[in-house]
Amino acid sequence: MKTFVTSAFLAVIGIAAVPAAQAGELWRATGLEQPESALFDAANNRIIVSNIVGNPGEADGNGYLSVVSLDGKTVTQHWTDGMDAPKGMTISGGKLYVADITKVRVVDLASGKLVASIAVPNAVFLNDMTSDSSGKVYVTDMLADTIYRIDGDRPELFVKDAMLASPNGVFVDGIRLIVASWGKGIKPDFSTAEPGGLLSVDIASKVVSPLPDAQKFADLDGVVAIGDTIYATAYMTGTLYRCHPGAAPEAVAHFKPGSADIGTDGKSILYVPLMNEGEVAALKLD
Repeated sequence: MKTFVTSAFLAVIGIAAVPAAQAGELWRATGLEQPESALFDAANNRIIVSNIVGNPGEADGNGYLSVVSLDGKTVTQHWTDGMDAPKGMTISGGKLYVADITKVRVVDLASGKLVASIAVPNAVFLNDMTSDSSGKVYVTDMLADTIYRIDGDRPELFVKDAMLASPNGVFVDGIRLIVASWGKGIKPDFSTAEPGGLLSVDIASKVVSPLPDAQKFADLDGVVAIGDTIYATAYMTGTLYRCHPGAAPEAVAHFKPGSADIGTDGKSILYVPLMNEGEVAALKLD
């Protein structure tokens, strides 16, 4: 696992870079260490960033969370220490939940103190997180075609389905989860035999359905929805896609490889972690 995950996430550094997006870019927060996720904390007017700092699959104790202001300045570099390789995050019930390999970390939002660690049985590589209106938390397991659900401190298998095809990003959209699939047949360089696409999981029935016109177009990482528009990142190419219902995905921004789990203010701004650059970019949407 260590060798596989390292090559999977870090080999892309050698891929030829494309120019960074300029149109709509508001700022970049710099000085971060492999930022994987950027979460907008509306109640506290800030952005929380997860830093992997090393092998994304190794329990090395190097990972931590940072706090960044809404104008891109680092407020607290080491806000929460004591993690391994933190990735996706979500807020529920006044607490911050963080995916960390095979555990979900729970952080006090007021102090940044790590208050609990929830072991997820049979987890392989927990990745992104989201939460629904009832306070339940969902976390993808990218290397197991699985999504877990956590109610309070109790993890349970929510859905396991080959159709999830290496589920990475996840976002609650009303009564469904939107899932960004990396794709099928992951190779040592993390390319795929078949690229991923966007899926919908009905929360009540747990039925997995492909979203029309958004299949097999990229190895997807992060995903968010604003209204009826879905935005997703492709880590390997650094592409940000916009998906409207009934239309093919459209590339709207290009970064160097390494764009990961995006966040949003829910209105008009996206926060894009650039893992290999140690930066988070804020983009103003059209």
